[in-house]
Amino acid sequence: MTKIQRHSIVTLHHRLGLTDGTVLEDSFEQEPMVFHLGSGELAEGLELALLDLQEGDEQTIDIGPDLAFGFADETAVHSLQRSEFAPDCELQPGLIMEFSVPNGDSLPGTILDFDDATVKVDFNHPLAGQTVRFSVKIIKVENPPEPEIH
Repeated sequence: MTKIQRHSIVTLHHRLGLTDGTVLEDSFEQEPMVFHLGSGELAEGLELALLDLQEGDEQTIDIGPDLAFGFADETAVHSLQRSEFAPDCELQPGLIMEFSVPNGDSLPGTILDFDDATVKVDFNHPLAGQTVRFSVKIIKVENPPEPEIH
């Protein structure tokens, strides 16, 4: 059987949640997902949890913030002008919104608090500081050939 390596293409079902039983993502009742390890699609700890598994394997592992989504960083909390938001935008604490950044990318931010003048937004990953529970069932493993070095 083919084992998952650092650059494998892996087809799997997965469930991502918190250790209290909260489920955030679950593909077990849907089409399996395909991930190319090493491409940055998955957090480092999620990729490490897959290494050496093979087709048919099932695993559940708890991954701490150091390898999952990092620790919360106070410098990632910003106050923005309320005028930067559409007048009909219904803000509420806990709301996650997409924000455009100068390089054209988008970044999720969580509304913490707001008043008529300012909106306090947390740009940490919503799972920063959390231990996550990652469950997988491996469907298929493909290992592309290693590039030849001359």
